Amino acid sequence: MGVVAAGLWAGWLGGTGSGPYKVWQVAGLVLSLLVVVCWAAFRRHAVAAVAGTTAGMTVAAWCDWSDDSTRLFVIGVALVLHGSLFATALVSTLVRYVAPGPRWAGR
Repeated sequence: MGVVAAGLWAGWLGGTGSGPYKVWQVAGLVLSLLVVVCWAAFRRHAVAAVAGTTAGMTVAAWCDWSDDSTRLFVIGVALVLHGSLFATALVSTLVRYVAPGPRWAGR
């Protein structure tokens, strides 16, 4: 999942050499990740969806932004980490709640 998330980052956001990302690029990334996370959570791989997506997005952001001489990119990377962790955990939980079959492996 981490490789998929980093690959989607590179595919959607890697083409811009400089300047801010365009709305359609970020929307494309978010929608692509939404499909991948929902699929993984539906297949009962919610932990991999959350951990892998968060790790992949964080590493991709670090690699993409680490050439910032002010080192303020660390704040952006932290926001990506926390935002992707929260969003993927929420989506995975919702998908597992509405998906047919047992809710959690322990039951």
